[in-house]
Amino acid sequence: MSGAWMELADPAGVGPVRRAPRSGPADVAAACAAAEAAGGPWAGRTPAARQRALLDLADALEGHAGRLTAAEVADTGKPPLLFRTDELPAVVDVVRFFAGAARGLPGTAAAEYAAGRTSLLRREPVGVCAQITPWNYPLMMAVWKVAPALAAGNTVVLKPADTTPGSAVLLARIAAAHLPPGVLNVVCGDRDTGRALVGHPAVRMVAVTGSVRAGREIASAAADDLKRVHLELGGNAPVIVHEDVDVRAVAAELAAVAFYNAGQDCTAAARLLVHDRVYEEFTEAFATAAAALRTGPPGDASADFGPLNNAAQLASVRGLLARLPDRAEVLTGGRPLDRPGFFHRPTVVAGVRQEDEIVQEEVFGPVVTVQPFRSEEEALRLADGVRYGLAASVWTRDLDRALRATRALRTGIVWVNTHGTTVSEMPHGGVRHSGYGSDLSLAGLLEYTQVKHVML
Repeated sequence: MSGAWMELADPAGVGPVRRAPRSGPADVAAACAAAEAAGGPWAGRTPAARQRALLDLADALEGHAGRLTAAEVADTGKPPLLFRTDELPAVVDVVRFFAGAARGLPGTAAAEYAAGRTSLLRREPVGVCAQITPWNYPLMMAVWKVAPALAAGNTVVLKPADTTPGSAVLLARIAAAHLPPGVLNVVCGDRDTGRALVGHPAVRMVAVTGSVRAGREIASAAADDLKRVHLELGGNAPVIVHEDVDVRAVAAELAAVAFYNAGQDCTAAARLLVHDRVYEEFTEAFATAAAALRTGPPGDASADFGPLNNAAQLASVRGLLARLPDRAEVLTGGRPLDRPGFFHRPTVVAGVRQEDEIVQEEVFGPVVTVQPFRSEEEALRLADGVRYGLAASVWTRDLDRALRATRALRTGIVWVNTHGTTVSEMPHGGVRHSGYGSDLSLAGLLEYTQVKHVML
């Protein structure tokens, strides 16, 4: 073992500095060797046996709700009630969904594509999967990757974000009672740990949720050994609000989803595009709803969201706001809280243009921009006028207009009259600089398989 450690600051500024291991190349090699050794026996289990193990794991995660909540809150500072009532049930549901999907991997048989011969298609596991997850939803993002990989018969080496390793380590400890040794392994560490993992020859697939920068680096490194890559990267989700909506109701609903988890969500409602007929009314209502939201530490039961995860992210948000053009207007918020921790007020910015940095770049914090549009065509042009393509939403009572938008928008997800709703049965993934590949759903399961043609 490397014996090196990392210091973990409390994002809420109230707890002591904690420590986590910094896994070195030898630790990564040991984890990959364990995963490789476990791969054959785990892949050889029947789908029913893998399903049973995953169902047992889901039950165990439910049974350890208190410990998982404590670990997640310590690393993120998010409100414990929100994690326990919103995120943890979704985590358990994802494991149960993929447990069932393990028994439904599609295969086909067809006689005589060639005379006198029968063709079969087999879906087989890829092998050892390296998985790298972010700090905004540490346990949820880990399970989104671990569950389908294991259901398909792969083994996993998981590296959580360097600032949020707690729930991933606890996940591995809980799983140890239900999975064979080596099937699920966790290495903690920084970018060097991640590079060692991606570069290890035993790894045949790399799946990452992270920044565009990280995605580029990982795809380049994986190319050297022709490893399969699955990238879920940044987002900068547009929200198109047409003039026929209930303005105040939609403004209140969007404020609730835009600032959830302090806006640290790749599908957060980040850019509001509002028809100019209702722009002033909507913007006033949205800013009022945003100003009423509160940020605070885990012990504050009235807090709607917690802190940003780390000092670097707080500095990034502050930098984007400090560089606003003079014509931009901060309608509410605009600055951090004057207290320990990485807290930032909910912020709404108007008067921005499409070329502005705060419009073009993913903020990943409690900051929302508002822009007017005059026509349906202009709204779609503004929505697609950034490099990201993960998610978007359209708000209108006109079904034809909504359907036109769902066809035109260049994103992997389009919501109509809702935003942020995610279910295990439907895929989650993006296009353009938001990456490629799908999490969740049967599509997410197939990501972790390879096709073999057998002819008899």
